[in-house]
Amino acid sequence: MIRTALLAALTLGAVPALADSKAQSCQYQADVVSAVQAARVARVAERNVEAHILASEPTWPAQYNNAIPLVAPWVYEQKRRDLKTKDFGAAWNAICLAQ
Repeated sequence: MIRTALLAALTLGAVPALADSKAQSCQYQADVVSAVQAARVARVAERNVEAHILASEPTWPAQYNNAIPLVAPWVYEQKRRDLKTKDFGAAWNAICLAQ
């Protein structure tokens, strides 16, 4: 959990504060994490995850694309069994809002 909090803090610093609110910013970050998780479930190689997600034309603002290479290593180090049973995006959102 400490590592997750650290990643959230790094991402908050890397993403411009252009969202309407902290809650909206945290939701966009959570959407990025969920997209990376979905790519991993789909067996997209970590080195290709950013291109894969961007090709899907995500709905979050473009500046949140900067978070993809920051969260991908964390998602890719999680156990495969957890990918299908845990919602990393919801966990990220909760940690982000708590900061």
